[in-house]
Amino acid sequence: MKDHVCLGAVMGSYGVRGEVRLKSFCADPSAVGDYGPLAADNGTAYAVTVLRPIKGGYAVRLSGVPHKEAADALKGQRLWAPRDALPALPDDEFYHSDLIGLVAVDTGGADLGRVHAVHDHGAGDLLEVRPAGGASVLVPFTQAIVPTVDLTARRIVIDPPPGLFDDGADDAPSE
Repeated sequence: MKDHVCLGAVMGSYGVRGEVRLKSFCADPSAVGDYGPLAADNGTAYAVTVLRPIKGGYAVRLSGVPHKEAADALKGQRLWAPRDALPALPDDEFYHSDLIGLVAVDTGGADLGRVHAVHDHGAGDLLEVRPAGGASVLVPFTQAIVPTVDLTARRIVIDPPPGLFDDGADDAPSE
């Protein structure tokens, strides 16, 4: 779904009336229902009505989901909005889906790998960069460490702090 952006995921049913527990990926989590019908992984489009915040997400009503069993069947489904339904972003902000797959290079142009995922654990975004043949490296997505994001060229420039991309081979004590 390259022309869609994932806005949330169904975590399971909530109650007995067909409501679902939804984890929202929106900057304003309660706005997940503001982008028109959302398409699920299964191809069905649902109108989303946010009912109330609950622990770990929101209780929402999805159109056409009449009872708990139908809501249970949707567990794990992601909900997608068409990209053109989303607001345009300022030059220094990016949708996570736009960053995934970008080639990562250092300030000298050396290949560091590709952005595999973007993680947000509450203290700021982390880019998961996978070097060819190496273990993933988590890179803080800050202006100082990632000074350039070029979506047209499909690449980012990383100015890594010392040791971030080292394999530890050079860290052996000298005699």
